[in-house]
Amino acid sequence: MPRSMVKSLLYQILDGIHYLHANWVLHRDLKPANILVMGEGPERGRVKIADMGFARLFNSPLKPLADLDPVVVTFWYRAPELLLGARHYTKAIDIWAIGCIFAELLTSEPIFHCRQEDIKTSNPFHHDQLDRIFSVMGFPADKDWEDIRKMPEYPTLQKDFRRTTYANSSLIKYMEKHKVKPDSKVFLLLQKLLTMDPTKRITSEQALQDPYFQEDPLPTLDVFAGCQIPYPKREFLNEDDPEEKGDKNQQQQQNQHQQPIAPPQQAAAPPQAPPPQQNSTQTNGTAGGAGAGVGGTGAGLQHSQDSSLNQVPPNKKPRLGPSGANSGGPVMPSDYQHSSSRLNYQSSVQGSSQSQSTLGYSSSSQQSSQYHPSHQAHRY
Repeated sequence: MPRSMVKSLLYQILDGIHYLHANWVLHRDLKPANILVMGEGPERGRVKIADMGFARLFNSPLKPLADLDPVVVTFWYRAPELLLGARHYTKAIDIWAIGCIFAELLTSEPIFHCRQEDIKTSNPFHHDQLDRIFSVMGFPADKDWEDIRKMPEYPTLQKDFRRTTYANSSLIKYMEKHKVKPDSKVFLLLQKLLTMDPTKRITSEQALQDPYFQEDPLPTLDVFAGCQIPYPKREFLNEDDPEEKGDKNQQQQQNQHQQPIAPPQQAAAPPQAPPPQQNSTQTNGTAGGAGAGVGGTGAGLQHSQDSSLNQVPPNKKPRLGPSGANSGGPVMPSDYQHSSSRLNYQSSVQGSSQSQSTLGYSSSSQQSSQYHPSHQAHRY
């Protein structure tokens, strides 16, 4: 990444955090994923700080922030005082995270990356993260961080770590591997941002006045200014517009309401005693009406008590159809015969010319089904 772009990015990040801190707001979750850069448009190259989910006011908290959120900031960007259980932390935790981001911009790798096994734990102490910090920075000397003994997890630190293990570690050696000279202004600013003692760590306001930003190339509002490679154009694949989706759903609902509702089909009924023998001189329609009216009023077939009447052979189930003569079974009173025991409807068949009402439809035994004005249509 060009050094001019790195400088512009860092300056805008510090400027945004300075605005938050000036208004007594801690971000508490700064990391590269929460640093956004605007693409093509009026604000091209402007930095936006995102994800304020962990942000808190710190001017007059009712209780220590550690009581509200025991664990804050992603591991790789978490300040050492947080890892040691500090209950009353300050805006210095955001500055440490910015230092981690700055080092990552310079080296193209996270400076304090480690395993993240216990990412959901409520215990702030994390051995692997502290080990990674000490491997890069070295173990803090007593004169460099006097208040480290006051940290709640300091006894655990003494038990799990040995100062001699990190005797050859330092930020200078780490940055030299990435071709950053220790006497350069860029390194000096990084060292101020990554100071172990939070009380000695530089503030955002002081960092904005650092000599690093006063030498050429100066930081710009457009972080892409002067880049030889143009910023790639980004295209976003969006789904259908919500208004168009709403129109489509409304049209589908209208089409469903406009479709005619077919009369329900009669469910298969268990075999019953056959109806009384019909007069062969009756037509198909009149036979249906007479068969339904044998036992009086009712939508179903009424059967005679006389067992000597002709019956359907036991090996052949009766077939339901508009005509007993054509279907080989008992004659039904209309083309759309429904079970009254299921739908609780009743119809009176008084001869071959009278129609039967079923679900708002009128069907004549001699004519096709027509709507009868005396019945109200049922709504579903």
